[in-house]
Amino acid sequence: MADDDFDIERLAAYLHVDPVQVAKLADRGRLPGRRVGGQWRFSPATIHHWLEERMGLSTDDELKQMETALRRPPGGMVEAQVSLAAMLPLEAIAIPLAARTRQSVIGSMCELAAQTHWLWDAPKMVEAVRMREDLCPTALDNGAALLHPRRPLEAILDRPFLALGRTARGIPFGGAKDTLTDIFFLILSIEDRGHLQVLARLSRLLADATFLTELRGAADARTAHELVARYEIDLPA
Repeated sequence: MADDDFDIERLAAYLHVDPVQVAKLADRGRLPGRRVGGQWRFSPATIHHWLEERMGLSTDDELKQMETALRRPPGGMVEAQVSLAAMLPLEAIAIPLAARTRQSVIGSMCELAAQTHWLWDAPKMVEAVRMREDLCPTALDNGAALLHPRRPLEAILDRPFLALGRTARGIPFGGAKDTLTDIFFLILSIEDRGHLQVLARLSRLLADATFLTELRGAADARTAHELVARYEIDLPA
C-alpha cells in the first residue's frame, strides 16, 4: 500500500463529502479503489483521473461546486480562486499556432510554453502530454482541447501556468467523429489539486460558445488574452 493512498476518511475530507457517501460509491463500483485488509484504499493518481473524467460530464453548476471544493484543503481555509488570465502570459499565446498535425501541435505547444523559461524540459513535457493523449484524448466536442500530462511534472516547472494556441484550421485530435480541433490550452501544473481547479475553471470557460467564437476571431495574442480575462470575470462565483 502506498503511503499517500487515501482511506475513506481522508478521501471524504479531500472531496468535502460524507465518509458514508464515499463508502457507498466504492461499494457500488462507482469510485475507483481497492480493498487492503478489508479496508478501502484509493490511489491519488486514480482519484484525480476519475475527477477529470467527471468534469467532462458535469454541468456548469457541478463544475462550480467542484471548483469550490478543491479550493478548500482538508482542515484549511478557503483559498483564493485561480485566475486563468494571470496564469496565461502573452509569450505563451500563439495566434496562429504553426502546426497541422496532432504530434506537431503537442510539440509546438510545449515549445511555446518553454519560451517563458518556466518550463525547463520541453521534450520531457512533450512525451508526457503524448502519453496522456494516447491514454485518453483531451479534445472536446466544441473544437477545443485541454492538453496536460497525466500527473503534474513539478520538477521541470518554475510555477504553474497556461499556454494557448489556435491553429489556422481545425485538425483531427482524437475528439468525437468528424470533430476538428483548433483551440489548444496546455495546462502546466505543479500539484494535483491546483491542476484540477484550473481544469474545472477552463472547462466552464470553454462551455461558453460566444467566448469560443470570439477567440476564433482574435487577431493576435493580446486580443486572445483580453478575451480570456473578460469572459473569466463573468463566470458565476
